[in-house]
Amino acid sequence: MELRQALADCGALRFGEFTLASGEKSDYYVDIKKASTRPEILSLIAAEMDARLAERPDRIAGVVLGSIPLATALCLRSGVPLLMVRKERKAHGTGSSVEGDLQEGMSVLVVEDVITSAGSVIEAVDQLRSQGAAVDTVMAVIDREAGGREALWGEGVKLEALLTASELLD
Repeated sequence: MELRQALADCGALRFGEFTLASGEKSDYYVDIKKASTRPEILSLIAAEMDARLAERPDRIAGVVLGSIPLATALCLRSGVPLLMVRKERKAHGTGSSVEGDLQEGMSVLVVEDVITSAGSVIEAVDQLRSQGAAVDTVMAVIDREAGGREALWGEGVKLEALLTASELLD
């Protein structure tokens, strides 16, 4: 099954009027959660991500909530342990913003569903780096080609996307 077709078939690619997390308006929306809740598509995404790993990182990180299924599936496929990055620190327990075993100097691949402006994933990269992680790559299912790649590059992070918006909409 090809990823582009799988996203279309499950209804993850929708057309209409949408407001994105970045606040921008768009005439299409990619609902990766619709795809990541389907085992066969989640497995396909994990397989494609695993095939693109040039080197095995020490950890794979997902940002709560959207990319956690993707990061978990890649963790299971690759055997690389998982980290979960919260958008805000917990007010109880350890008060951690990163869940999982992270030690200073570990290489971390951050997994994201859709990159638009990359604002939220840059916050996650900053959180991981503040705890000693070495983050140089974000792997996303879709790059909307809306400045996110350039924003990440400005932070010293490379974006690896399974599909670009141009490829998805072609």
